Amino acid sequence: MVFCALVGVLQAKKYTPVDYVSILVGTQSKHSFSTGNTYPAIAVPWGMNFWTPQTGKMGDGWTYSYDADKIRGFKQTHQPSPWINDYGQFSIMPQTGELNFDEEERASWFSHKAETATPYYYKVYLADYDVVTELVPTSRAALFRFTFPENEKSNVIIDAFDKGSYVKILPNENKIIGYTTKNSGGVPENFKNYFVIQFDTPFSIAKGVNDKKITDILDNTSDHSGAIVSFNTKRGDQVHVRIASSFISIEQAELNLAELGDFTLEELKEQSREQWNEVLGKLEVEDKNIDNLRTFYSCLYRSVLFPRSFYEYNKDGDVVHYSPYNGEVLSGYMFTDTGFWDTFRSLFPLLNLVYPSQNLKIQEGLANTFKESGFLPEWASPGHRDCMVGNNSASVVADAYLKGVQYEDIETLWNAVVHGANAVHPEVSSTGRLGFEYYNKLGYVPYDVDINENAARTLEYAYNDWCIYELGKKLGKSKKELKPFKERAFNYRNLFDSEHKLMRGKNADGAFQSPFNPLKWGDAFTEGNSWHYTWSVFHDPQGLIDLMGGKDDFNQMLDSVFNVPPLFDDSYYGFVIHEIREMQVMNMGNYAHGNQPIQHMIYLYNYAGQPWKAQYWTREVMNKLYTPNPDGYCGDEDNGQTSAWYVFSALGFYPVAPGTDQYVIGSPLFDKATIHLDNGKDVVLEAQNNNEENRYIHSILLNNKNYTKNYFQHGDFANGVNIIYSMTDKPNKERGINDVDVPYSFSKEK
Repeated sequence: MVFCALVGVLQAKKYTPVDYVSILVGTQSKHSFSTGNTYPAIAVPWGMNFWTPQTGKMGDGWTYSYDADKIRGFKQTHQPSPWINDYGQFSIMPQTGELNFDEEERASWFSHKAETATPYYYKVYLADYDVVTELVPTSRAALFRFTFPENEKSNVIIDAFDKGSYVKILPNENKIIGYTTKNSGGVPENFKNYFVIQFDTPFSIAKGVNDKKITDILDNTSDHSGAIVSFNTKRGDQVHVRIASSFISIEQAELNLAELGDFTLEELKEQSREQWNEVLGKLEVEDKNIDNLRTFYSCLYRSVLFPRSFYEYNKDGDVVHYSPYNGEVLSGYMFTDTGFWDTFRSLFPLLNLVYPSQNLKIQEGLANTFKESGFLPEWASPGHRDCMVGNNSASVVADAYLKGVQYEDIETLWNAVVHGANAVHPEVSSTGRLGFEYYNKLGYVPYDVDINENAARTLEYAYNDWCIYELGKKLGKSKKELKPFKERAFNYRNLFDSEHKLMRGKNADGAFQSPFNPLKWGDAFTEGNSWHYTWSVFHDPQGLIDLMGGKDDFNQMLDSVFNVPPLFDDSYYGFVIHEIREMQVMNMGNYAHGNQPIQHMIYLYNYAGQPWKAQYWTREVMNKLYTPNPDGYCGDEDNGQTSAWYVFSALGFYPVAPGTDQYVIGSPLFDKATIHLDNGKDVVLEAQNNNEENRYIHSILLNNKNYTKNYFQHGDFANGVNIIYSMTDKPNKERGINDVDVPYSFSKEK
């Protein structure tokens, strides 16, 4: 009877999407090996500020490690990745006993068994101080609650970090104000993150910190400033702390504090929880395997954190932002902390399908970036950063507009993509197109002109030119204006080595670089080798098929990626970079899903008549390389990209070529999935007889009609649609697919 009653209770509990999320996925990482390189972001979707428990040293990009024993503080963070690091960070830390500001000495032991980590609420027991810390976020503010033991000195430390900070204690107001300037680049000279910290309890002691030294002076500007305030508490006494920040001013931070209102922690917790459920609930999935649900919603959580909101509301309720490009306070939206080299592939297509109203704001932010800096961003944090290659802002703009996310001032964005294709930022060479002069003249960026990763640049520029061409057609631009982009979209052909059937660097005189090792990482390519980058012809797989000699040879080369042992040449770097190691250990040959260049490759089987191989390998990747555990990724998560790959693939389709209206079909993971579109319509996807063995598609019904294509069209979804996959355990090589039913390829248009 007890067992039956327990079953009844479990059945009665209704799980919502956010209940399946683990914010600790990917946190069991280190410099030499990434299982995500994430930190637990306690935040709201696309929030301006995130909060995280800090286990790493101040300034360490690995701010939280699952294997760590101690917490040093609770940090407001804007870090997009450990490699880019942070900006505008400061921390708060409870403590008891003698005042101690030193981050090593103040750190407290903790256990994951006494830790509650959700997107909307965090709670942990700090064992050395017998203090429970709780935290609930809003976009620009947060509410902390510290439950203290009996102690005459129950303290709260404010650490504004080094590299220039200011902290002032206002005892009569139970308040602390200040700013931090600590950053890792990409900011103007006047950059500051201003904060306001309001306590609900009077201070019994108040001490300033000047250059890490505790002082009686309450107003301190130094390299490393801070504050310590104390309370005389009985066991169970609670101190509430309301915190808000602003990139504009102290006064604006005070306005941002209003996000917390007079709500209690419990009320704010419920509001944040509902906000997450509203966003995550746009995708509703059903499955008998709870780990599939946990992995899916944990990935979706990561997919809606970035790009970060970088705007605020002034006293009149208008949207304004501090420009990380020119240091001025200006009207309109701004977003940051994303690298398009990663996220153009599936993160932004996910926004266009599921969250178009959010991406419309982001498109306005892109236009503002161009107006304020003369370029669209490629890697922003918060301003332009010198990182990665390509000109993939063209993809982000084109895919949005072509899928109906149409920013009204599209002419500004058109001018921006055209300018970026024919210029390079004077100070940040990853913005615009480094080597564009060579590329426009020769049709490729040469290997021997001291521009690293030249083949990767050429391949991405060719795709980017196609994106600009497609956008220009939609806008009615003249054939004359579009001709250069149309012609350059075929520049990928200039690097194809027919002897090896692979892409290869080429010297300025037209000769291929030599010697050539297809397994050499870096050099002509970016964080990958020729086996990985050869497939970066997103817009024209048929053209690549033709270069390789036809479908049979193309499929054989695809097969070889998995059949070639995980051999590598790391001589370009001089050591085994973590991306290499993550490929090596996965037992999938030379397939390197832990990095972005190859993530679309599996779906290319659909273009060459063997879709069942795409179905097999997408399931292999989902089943083996993703879990809902702290080591749940197979490489860097990268601002939602690796997560968005899983989200799309679990639904059963993927955007191989952003800029088309097509999603290439894979193997649906769930028994049923529903996409709740912004227009109120639903896309319902059902997979009959679906399980781990039945990963192959026997047939598809679209609105009760037999469907033979190997792709869905974005337009199919617009008015709602019902798709039923019939799954089987045997590859279906006779599903009626012909050349008309395979996805788009630019060569056909020519």
